[in-house]
Amino acid sequence: MKIGRLIAVMAVLAFTASSVWANTLENVRKAGEIKCGVSGKVPGFSVPDKNGVWSGLDVDFCRAVSAAIFDDPNKAKFVPVTTKERFTALQTGEINILSRNTTWTYQRDVNQGVEFCGILFYDGQGFMVNKGLGVSSAKELDGASICIQIGTTTELNVSDYFASNNMTYKPVVFESADESTVMYDTGRCDVYTTDASGLAARRTTLSKPDTHVILPEIISKEPLGPSVRQGDQQWGDIVRWTLNALINAEELGVTSANLAEMMKSKNPAIKRLLGVDSNLGEQLGLTRDWVCRIVKHVGNYGEMFDRNVGPTTPLKLERGPNALWKDGGLLYAPPIR
Repeated sequence: MKIGRLIAVMAVLAFTASSVWANTLENVRKAGEIKCGVSGKVPGFSVPDKNGVWSGLDVDFCRAVSAAIFDDPNKAKFVPVTTKERFTALQTGEINILSRNTTWTYQRDVNQGVEFCGILFYDGQGFMVNKGLGVSSAKELDGASICIQIGTTTELNVSDYFASNNMTYKPVVFESADESTVMYDTGRCDVYTTDASGLAARRTTLSKPDTHVILPEIISKEPLGPSVRQGDQQWGDIVRWTLNALINAEELGVTSANLAEMMKSKNPAIKRLLGVDSNLGEQLGLTRDWVCRIVKHVGNYGEMFDRNVGPTTPLKLERGPNALWKDGGLLYAPPIR
């Protein structure tokens, strides 16, 4: 094939692919549902109960997008994907959103054909050990065997941490977090490592949760957030601004309980957020009350956090870096105006 013809064919293929991906909102509406890629095995983030009802922070985020589009949080369909297949599932259109404890990194953002839409949960990697070892600091883990899930940022962080502290360790690697957890629980390794939230979640599934302790050191930055495939600006904006709307709603004190009252507020920022005197939602291809739909069905960010991973849940996590910026945390969203 001549070079000129080859270039023309490639251009047509690129245009075709771009056209397919550029219509995600329309395709989702035709399908009547959003396909959300989730872990499916992390309590507090995404897990089904015995009746098949899903719960978790990642799950609620997809429900928020569903509420914004359909005025119905139950139009989100949850598709479990592994760490190995998660980006391929997004790139091929098997899922519309990846909402699965995934760290936003340079390589993933630039080279994986995906677009991160913000940070849903600020996390960091930690270590969990059996209390019987008598260890109170990660600096005491020299020579320990560590259960690690391969193909994750976790694997690289452990290598960096032990090298920088002149310590050695024996990696015991597994394909999945489930395998790592089971092997740790059966004593195959001394230490289990993953994101701190994941440690708290996995500890609830161990045979004797109270006999394990999470060490105080956090050895990495793990900004976890939803992503979409590159090539559809409108869809990326919808997912990104749904997250921003959840955070702005908490900052402005708009909750699922006081939504009707807040609709009468004279605060200009609240009136814009709720579409009382603005049509910002229509610029996304949605309705002017898109944020009302989100808050009505799912609540604001704080409500989602408390319901799924907060102090009254089995994970018992404090807000910490996930508190609003005005409360000393890192949570900050651009204004909706």
